[in-house]
Amino acid sequence: MPAPAPVAVVTGASRGIGRATAVELARRGMAVSLWGRPSTEARSPAGASTSLEDALEEVRAAATGPAPTALFCDVSSASDIDAAAAAVLRDLGTPQVVVNNAGVVRRGALVHETTPESWDEVVAINLRGPFLVCRAFLPAMLAAGRGRFVHVASISATLGSPGAASYAASKWGLVGLSKSLAEELRGTGLVSVALLPGSVDTTMLEGSGFDARMSAADVARTLAFLALDAPPAITGSAVEMFG
Repeated sequence: MPAPAPVAVVTGASRGIGRATAVELARRGMAVSLWGRPSTEARSPAGASTSLEDALEEVRAAATGPAPTALFCDVSSASDIDAAAAAVLRDLGTPQVVVNNAGVVRRGALVHETTPESWDEVVAINLRGPFLVCRAFLPAMLAAGRGRFVHVASISATLGSPGAASYAASKWGLVGLSKSLAEELRGTGLVSVALLPGSVDTTMLEGSGFDARMSAADVARTLAFLALDAPPAITGSAVEMFG
């Protein structure tokens, strides 16, 4: 009997980098679990639907292995993450790849104009969410003695971002989480690495004032390399991608 396909979890998979990454990993034969919020009518700059259901159909069309699955999950919610992780472990098995991609940006307000609620929302999704996802899967992945966490940070994790301090702070923090986790995982067979893309042609770039330098597919191919092909010595790295 052939071995079961390796499992990948991708958060924020409804659109942009997450959607493209789910497609790329499915092309590589992985059993992909797409996590995202319930459907919206939003559209990407190219006019594509950003709903999780439509993303699932696109990934299904690209898959060379098992059919992908999708789970509604708000990564700022510990209970949502625990329920989704339990479903993955029960139905698919222990992930070999976990991509912490879900993110949000709030632009335009200076620090003294930013409400605590807005700040907390960004940090909850961009930083607390990856912590909760790692926490949910680590026991099973440690028991398996293998697996990789790839965290989608941002080039904003290397510089100041006026008018988007909450976003920059959360991404700086995500790199810190990734590097700290890598140190904790030394000798276990697990890897933690962060990718720091620059200007990507997604809805998140709108209103930034920057021109797109790369596509979501460009980032997805790099993520797949880090998740599947890069040597384990990549662990702890923060890979900058400028385009």
